[in-house]
Amino acid sequence: MAKFTSEELGKQPIGKLLVGQAVPASIGILVMSLNVLVDSIFVGNWIGSIAIAAINVVLPVSFFIGALGMSIGVGGSSIISRALGANNKQKAFITFGNQITLTLIITISMVIVGLTFIESIIPAFGGKGAIYDPARIYYTIVLYGVPFLALCMMGNTVIRAEGKPKFAMIAMIIPSVGNLLMDYLFIYVFDWGMTGAAWATTIGYVLCFSYVSYFFFSQHSEMKIQWKHLGLDIPVVREMGSLGFVTLARQAVVSVIYLIMNNILFTLGGEAMVAVYAIIGRMLMFALFPVFGVTQAFLPIAGFNYGAKKYQRVRKTINTAISYASLRLPWYLLD
Repeated sequence: MAKFTSEELGKQPIGKLLVGQAVPASIGILVMSLNVLVDSIFVGNWIGSIAIAAINVVLPVSFFIGALGMSIGVGGSSIISRALGANNKQKAFITFGNQITLTLIITISMVIVGLTFIESIIPAFGGKGAIYDPARIYYTIVLYGVPFLALCMMGNTVIRAEGKPKFAMIAMIIPSVGNLLMDYLFIYVFDWGMTGAAWATTIGYVLCFSYVSYFFFSQHSEMKIQWKHLGLDIPVVREMGSLGFVTLARQAVVSVIYLIMNNILFTLGGEAMVAVYAIIGRMLMFALFPVFGVTQAFLPIAGFNYGAKKYQRVRKTINTAISYASLRLPWYLLD
């Protein structure tokens, strides 16, 4: 079987491309959603409902820092897709190097701030009463792994920009499976409690980072990691920021909603109410995975063809993606 390159994004039928990109993305998101649900079951049964509430308190903090990596990834990957479409690989390489540098600088700075103000942040996000101590344990350990999460989220979008959804899918599955195995080992076998849950999550991030690193250093990737590309290029950073800001704003709103809801629910019903909200949130994430899959499939196809000035294919990609996501048309109706 011939090796798939980004050039195929400008040649293959749009319907076939969307399915080829969306199915692996949906599977990856499905596995991640199942992981969140099963992880909640493990934690709830082996530690207790307070542990679920504690994780829900920490989630928006780590989620926001990880979202910084995602916003850098989305903004940069748009540039990369268009650069590959225009056959401007040098710009793609520079953008990728800038993504790595920005992700490291911003997320490490956020981790330092997060650890410095830990006593204020946890109560602010609803970590009060019996929730505080387990939330503090989980928060401290997981925060060290968040830069790995941010790099993974950034790298995953670049893998998709290259038109390699199966590798991106594997990158999503590895931390999910690893987290569940570590949960069983650390919580059930070693009886480490909240510390075990935190280390299971952190190791999952590191496993994902290891796989993403392998991809970019292997022959599978079209990106080249060189020192000269790591220096910040202001025009590229500015464009990346303008494109990624929408993603960051959306994720920031989610974190703020968690902050408000956790505090309101704790006031109204205590720790149990926060735990119930955490479980419901995980179920909603599971329900939306097909739409997320189509969304992730759409971006690299539209970006590449826009860069290649194939505007009719861009328009067709938009229309087809909307149909698949909103009308749920059968995916066997291809071009």
